[in-house]
Amino acid sequence: MIQPVILCGGSGTRLWPLSREHHPKPLHAVNGERTLLQETALRCAGDPIVVCNETHRFLVQEQLRRAGARPRSIILESKGRGTAPALTLAAIQAVTADDPVLVAMPSDHFIAQRDAFKRAVERGVALAGKGRIVAFGVPPTAPETGYGYIKSDGDYIESFVEKPDAAKAAEYFASGRYLWNAGIFAVRASVWIDAIGSFRPEILKACERAFRQGKRDGPFLRVDPAAFGECPSDSIDYAVMERIADAMVVRLEAGWSDVGAWDALWDIETKDAQGNVIHGDVHAADTRNALLIAQHRLLACVGLDDVVVVETPDAVMVARKDKAQAIGAMVATLKAAGRSECLAHRKVLRPWGSYDGIENGERFQVKRIVVDPGAALSLQMHYHRAEHWIVVRGTARVTRGDETFLLTENESTYIPPGTRHRLENPGKLPLEIIEVQSGGYLGEDDIVRYEDNYGREEIRK
Repeated sequence: MIQPVILCGGSGTRLWPLSREHHPKPLHAVNGERTLLQETALRCAGDPIVVCNETHRFLVQEQLRRAGARPRSIILESKGRGTAPALTLAAIQAVTADDPVLVAMPSDHFIAQRDAFKRAVERGVALAGKGRIVAFGVPPTAPETGYGYIKSDGDYIESFVEKPDAAKAAEYFASGRYLWNAGIFAVRASVWIDAIGSFRPEILKACERAFRQGKRDGPFLRVDPAAFGECPSDSIDYAVMERIADAMVVRLEAGWSDVGAWDALWDIETKDAQGNVIHGDVHAADTRNALLIAQHRLLACVGLDDVVVVETPDAVMVARKDKAQAIGAMVATLKAAGRSECLAHRKVLRPWGSYDGIENGERFQVKRIVVDPGAALSLQMHYHRAEHWIVVRGTARVTRGDETFLLTENESTYIPPGTRHRLENPGKLPLEIIEVQSGGYLGEDDIVRYEDNYGREEIRK
């Protein structure tokens, strides 16, 4: 039996400003209509176990639902601890049933040839079924410095190599003995538990305790945050693969890319006659071999070569294509400076719909709120701000203090500070409202929740 395991972690900072901490790379469609997570789920032969951060649980659940995927379980980590603990949690759940072969794969990779991927997985599963731990390696097509490498001796792994400099990458490429490390592994659940218990017993112990003390919440399994917080961080490579003598490798020749940076996306995209990849409202004159993405307004470029320009509603990023790997370090600097653009987009998705921060200034901000049919915000209260709601489409059911009433298009209401309130959509079409907030403090943390349909923090007073 094969049990797919989708590891939905990482922030994808080198794809900023598209990828943000609260809406990371796997949850975006970077090549086609489906997101990278959805494409990964559709490659799975069977219902996957998904491991993700608790912050992203509703986004992950909704994207899987829209793709028609039916996860066996969505395991929620309170904080990222690397791929080794994530795989260990999945193995603990899977081994109690029928000890399947786990096929662990990142949720944010691109694979062009699904049939070739399936054939490679079948070869890896056959080896893993005999007790081997198998990695998948991609024959390199260039001396790439952005990937880790696997040095192989036939079907066996000699060593794992970190991302090399340009000279080393050229040496690896010329030798013919190195493969790109795809980060995909096949291993029987019990074999992984034995291996992690042998080489990193503290990881196994922490994961077992966190899993045992976890709580079920519908499709979610929340591992115990205190126990999991004590788990050391480590990768599958470091924790186990580099320590065993008989690890094996299967060649993966399926048009693989980790889409790790903007230059990698340019590589896999369809290009125009000038070598440009263009998305959105873009005018390019005398511009070649560029990646040009406009999400919110007209992007006009003149006389540019080998550049990346990405425009979003709240940030614009311009870089030379050969410097795309350095964007991650730039984002770290911006985050250290407290820039909110590293954390979230202007439009923020919620389990009930979304809100878009249209405008803000001293003591006010304006949002466009969309509530899905049948959905409701939490029953809540704010200490420091008042809210004015104007319905522009649909019907709203409003709770304000002790009264409940309906608002239709072009009608409005006022929520004073300190008043319990709730917004619901009782209709069959999306509800759209404009919300004007005013007050001395407008932060998202000025909220007391009394009731919530989505298991978020609830405080009763």
